[in-house]
Amino acid sequence: MTEKEIFDILKEKFPESIIEFVEAQVGENYIKVSPLEIDKVCAFLFTDSRLQFDSLINLSGVDDANGEKKVKEDGSFNFIGGTLSVVYHLESLKHLHKLTLLVSIEKDKQDVVSVTDIWAHANWHEREAFDLLGINFLNHPDLRRILMPYDWDGGFPLRKDYKDPEFYEGMKIPY
Repeated sequence: MTEKEIFDILKEKFPESIIEFVEAQVGENYIKVSPLEIDKVCAFLFTDSRLQFDSLINLSGVDDANGEKKVKEDGSFNFIGGTLSVVYHLESLKHLHKLTLLVSIEKDKQDVVSVTDIWAHANWHEREAFDLLGINFLNHPDLRRILMPYDWDGGFPLRKDYKDPEFYEGMKIPY
């Protein structure tokens, strides 16, 4: 089954949640999905006998860095506005087809519904996106830091506007 055929099935089943089919100039085609409905769409993709996407290959958080760049007096900068994305790479081992989904959120509205009820190993992927980009996964069973220290208060290291802190717990950090 082609990505476009899968998109048509999803658009019929979830007319408000499926935003668009994007034919990429470079890379993979993808389907944009509402961040607050991604769990329902994924559950359907997992259970529907025509689709059976039983494998979440990867889940990645991305800072799209498409906001307005503001340079501060100290030479550092911030992006005002902009979006974050979560990309889901799915595969059906039975039907041998693959699919890429994308949800896009504003940096100041970082909620995406968790898919850990569908694919348990999404737990680690979502925790990484939470820890390094600040994406909040609603209904996640254990949303806590996975890579940064538990007491980290220095921002989100994978965001484009991240600035390395000079100190951590009173100690100068050598770079």
